[in-house]
Amino acid sequence: MRISTRGDYACRALLSLALHIEEGGPTSVRDIAERTALPQPYLEQILLALKGAGIVRSKRGVGGGYVLAREPAAIMLSDIISAVDGPITVGDFGEPHQDGSCDHEGQCVLLEIWNQAGAHMRQHLDGYSLASITSIANGESPWPVLHEH
Repeated sequence: MRISTRGDYACRALLSLALHIEEGGPTSVRDIAERTALPQPYLEQILLALKGAGIVRSKRGVGGGYVLAREPAAIMLSDIISAVDGPITVGDFGEPHQDGSCDHEGQCVLLEIWNQAGAHMRQHLDGYSLASITSIANGESPWPVLHEH
């Protein structure tokens, strides 16, 4: 599975909001674009998708912009990626036959391995909230490490 540019940008934008949460009040798309060096028109589309998913709220008019709709600890990376890219899967291969009736030269075994890879990816991204990433970015928590099984 690949994290799309859209998914990466969504995470960067929300991390920026979380890093500046103490400032209070909404942050304009322009400010988010400047802080993250992301293209503003693309960022506007992404923030609309995040708003539709209930991850951010917007305020119109002077002093308007976006705020996180939930506490950073309640927003997981998996929520963000799913909101802009759809379900986290390795591919769209369908469900394998599990009753031994696989009639495609055993290919159902591969389907199950792909499904499990997607599940591992979801679990991994479920392990990081915006709060935990903010803490790491601020140097308050250790850098992520891959734990070998």
